[in-house]
Amino acid sequence: MPDSAAPHTPAVPPTPPVPLSALLARDDLGLRQIAGPVDEGTVIHWAHTSEMSDPYPYLLGGELLLTAGVHIPEAAGSGTYFDGYVSRIVAAGGAALGFGVAPVHDSVPRALVAACDTYGLPLIEVPPRTTFSGVARSVWQLMAQARHAELRRVTEAQQSLAAAASRPDPVRAVLRRLAQRVGGRAVLYGPDGAELATAGRGPTPDALAGLAAVVQPVAAQNTGRLSRGAGNCATSPDEPAPANPPQPPSPRTSTPTSATDTVDGTHLAAYTLTSQGHGFTLGVATPHRDPGDHTIASVAAVLLSLLTGEQQSGTGAARASALVRLLLGAPPDEVAPLLGGAPRWLVVHAHPTEDGPHPDTLAAAALGTALGSALVDAHGDVVRVLVPADREVDAQPGWTCGVSAPTEPHAWTAADIQAARALARARATRTALVRHGSRTALTDLVPAADATAHAQALLAPFNTAPGAAALAETLHTWLSLHGSWDRTAVALAVHRNTVRQRIGRCAALLDVDLDDPDVRMELWFALRRE
Repeated sequence: MPDSAAPHTPAVPPTPPVPLSALLARDDLGLRQIAGPVDEGTVIHWAHTSEMSDPYPYLLGGELLLTAGVHIPEAAGSGTYFDGYVSRIVAAGGAALGFGVAPVHDSVPRALVAACDTYGLPLIEVPPRTTFSGVARSVWQLMAQARHAELRRVTEAQQSLAAAASRPDPVRAVLRRLAQRVGGRAVLYGPDGAELATAGRGPTPDALAGLAAVVQPVAAQNTGRLSRGAGNCATSPDEPAPANPPQPPSPRTSTPTSATDTVDGTHLAAYTLTSQGHGFTLGVATPHRDPGDHTIASVAAVLLSLLTGEQQSGTGAARASALVRLLLGAPPDEVAPLLGGAPRWLVVHAHPTEDGPHPDTLAAAALGTALGSALVDAHGDVVRVLVPADREVDAQPGWTCGVSAPTEPHAWTAADIQAARALARARATRTALVRHGSRTALTDLVPAADATAHAQALLAPFNTAPGAAALAETLHTWLSLHGSWDRTAVALAVHRNTVRQRIGRCAALLDVDLDDPDVRMELWFALRRE
C-alpha cells in the first residue's frame, strides 16, 4: 500500500479545474459546505464516487470524493475511524469530500465533520434530492465551460500577439501585449543575461531577482555554460522545482527550453527564444498562473524568436569568419560566400519614421528579420542592412528606407553611398522607400572612366582659353535653359549680349554648330561628367 506520510501529487488532467465555489454556487444542486477551510483557491479536477473504507489506492488526487457512508461501521462515532478515513483522503491529494444524506444516514456524522476540520478537508453536504451522477455531470459541465473560455482567451491572445508583431516596434509591442494578457510582467534578456526590454506591472524586487535567477540557467545551458549546482528550477513550466539541483547536460542530452519557480507568491517562468546557443530569453512573472498562461507565453516566445533570431543556419560562425578575414585584408569577393553566397547584394539604409531615440539592437534585429537578413548594423540614427539582391525589399512600417542598386561584393562601398543618398531623398520627400537608379539614364550605360575621358577630350580647348571657367559655366547654364538668352542672362546676372558673345566663343573654340541638337546633347553629357 502506498505510503501516507506525504500528500499525493495530483496527476492533473488536460482540462481546466473547477473552483469548488462555482460548484457550491449552483442552485440546482443545493450543495453546502459544513466543514473544512473556505478557500476561493480550492479547485476540483474531477468527481469520483467510492464506498471504500480506505479510498487512497483508488484516488489520483484533486478529486471531489463522493460517498453515502455505506462503509462507515456502526461504532465509528466513538472511535478513530473518521480520523483515519479523512487522513487517507488528504494523503491521496483529495480536494474535497461530498457526503450524501439519505438513504444510509439521515445527517452527516459529527465525528466526520470534526475530522474534516482537523485535517483541513472541505466537507460538502449533498442533499437527498441531488444524485452523485448529477454532481459529477455538473463538474464536467463547468469544466467544459472553463475549457471553452480558456480556448477563447488563448485564441484572442494569439491574434493580439500576432497583431503586435506587425507594429513598427514589434519586440516591445509583443512584450506589452503579453504582459497585458497574463496580467504580469514580461522581460526580454540578452544572451549575457542583461535586461533589454520590459513591459507590464512589476512584482516585488525579490521576485524580479528570482526571475533573473530562473532565466540564468536556461540561457546558460543553451550556451553550454551551465555549471554544476546552478539554479534550482524545474525544466518544465508545468512541474514543480526538483529537490536536487539540475546537473550539466551530457552531449546527448537536450537542453531545457523553459524553467519555472515561485517567489513571494509570484509565478516565474523563462523561455529560451533560439536553439543556436546565442539567443535571447523571455522571462514572465505573474501573480497567478491560469491554465492558458503557458500557451500564451509560448506563442509570444515563438514570435519573439522570429523577430530576434537569425534566419540562416550557422550565420553566427559564418559572420565571425567573414569579419576575421576582412580584418586580415581579404577582399569582399572572398568573404561574400560566407554570408550566403548571393552573387549580388542590396544595401538598405533605414531611419525610424517617428522622431525619438536611436534604434537599438532589438529594433534593428526586427528590421533585419523583416527584410530577410541577419547582416544588420545599427549605428546612430540609421540602420544598415545587407540583403541578397534576389529578395524583394518592400517598405517597412515605422521606417523610411533607401535602397541601393544591386551590386557585386567588390562594389559594396559604392552601394552604401547609393543607399545613403536614396534615404536622404526618401526623408526629404517623405516617401517610405526610395530606390537608387529606379530609372536607368543614358549615362549609366557608359562606363564612368570612358565617359570622363570623352568629356575631357571634348572640352579640352577650354583648358587654354582665357576665362575658361566663365565660358564653361555660361555654356552649361545656356544648355540647361534650352538656349534661352534672356533666362541665361538672368541666371548669370550678366547682359544678354554678354551671353551671346560667350556662346559664340564656345562654338569657335570647340569648332561645333550649337544649333545642332546632337551637338548640344553631347556637350551637355560632357559638361555633366567634367
